[in-house]
Amino acid sequence: MGRLIQADRRATLTEITTRYNRGMQQSNSEATTRTTLRRMGYNSRRPHRVPLISTTNRKKRLQFARAHQNWTVKDWKNVAWSNESRFLLRHSDGRVRIWRKQNENMDPSCLVTTVQAGGGGVMVWGMFSWHTLGPLVPIGHRLNATAYLSIVSDHVHPFMTTMYPSSDGCSQQDNAPCHKARIISNWFLEHDNEFTVLKWPPQSPDLNPIEHLWDVVERELRALDVHPTNQLQDAILSIWANISKECFQHLVESMPGRIKAVLKAKGGQTQY
Repeated sequence: MGRLIQADRRATLTEITTRYNRGMQQSNSEATTRTTLRRMGYNSRRPHRVPLISTTNRKKRLQFARAHQNWTVKDWKNVAWSNESRFLLRHSDGRVRIWRKQNENMDPSCLVTTVQAGGGGVMVWGMFSWHTLGPLVPIGHRLNATAYLSIVSDHVHPFMTTMYPSSDGCSQQDNAPCHKARIISNWFLEHDNEFTVLKWPPQSPDLNPIEHLWDVVERELRALDVHPTNQLQDAILSIWANISKECFQHLVESMPGRIKAVLKAKGGQTQY
């Protein structure tokens, strides 16, 4: 039965029972199969979702981890983290389920890869550092380079110059097309005497602690069960403003562990 699970993690209880009973003189019931699997430590769970990482990007992630493996928490305190996220009125995490043991959540056979996609709901841009939560900006339309330039000049710039007046701050952003546009790159070059931009590896949400702040907002939203879109935006802003200092500081303090995890995974997916 263990070999059947290893061969097909997504098999249903009925399929496992049928395959197990083939060629057997005495057939097992589905109830017996379920009891046996639980005794072996297997449970039916939703698969852990991770980004699909190409071979090229694995190398870039590994290079980033090696370049920053000696950074301490003190170094990471000088980084301001940012990203966009979309929150939906109705959330669906899929119906795929797999059989795995408690310690197998990051086993390659127990993962479901994801790709970036659009959708409805409310989109926001946020920023924070170890020192404080930064602004959370609702985005009322598709985020292009022009709109992102406004965010950079109106929000990133004052945050960085206020939090890092000695020009030792580092602004983080991922590799979304609007972030890499020429007008954005030129703007950062014009202000490189005030702060620098952290060169970020592709497909690395597990390295960005702001992703966990989005998880906090998502969990709180599900508990509130808001419906109209205007209530959704207000709820997101309220939840963000009330995230505890201990929460976001702990996330920044986890960066040395995240780097070690990428090194251990040779640039692949991590538990983060």
